[in-house]
Amino acid sequence: MGRPEMIKLVERYFSAVDAEDFPELRSTLRNDCIFSVETHGVVLEGVLEIAGMFERLWSGHTSVQHKDFSHVVDLSQDWVASQFKVVNTELDGALTHKSNCNFFEVRANQFSRIKVYMAGTNTLLSV
Repeated sequence: MGRPEMIKLVERYFSAVDAEDFPELRSTLRNDCIFSVETHGVVLEGVLEIAGMFERLWSGHTSVQHKDFSHVVDLSQDWVASQFKVVNTELDGALTHKSNCNFFEVRANQFSRIKVYMAGTNTLLSV
């Protein structure tokens, strides 16, 4: 996979997160993908654990939006670092703004590992 394809995979993943489209999101993940929230000491192993996390995120918010991306690709290691802004609309209509950075490891055109560095409260697991 080249640089443009790796960035497209990352943006496809975030588009699926924002659309609450788990089948599309799932298509970006290897079955044994490891998802960690590094800033909060959380590790999820495999698609089933990751699916549960997204179900909690989506049920605990009216919407989530990822935007203003900046990507750095390391082709020699098959990693993409993505910095971005997040706006979560809470169930009461309040907005939560975050600045996050994720690291994506790509194997066989899917993510084998996602490392999340999140500002503030862990909205992925605290809902």
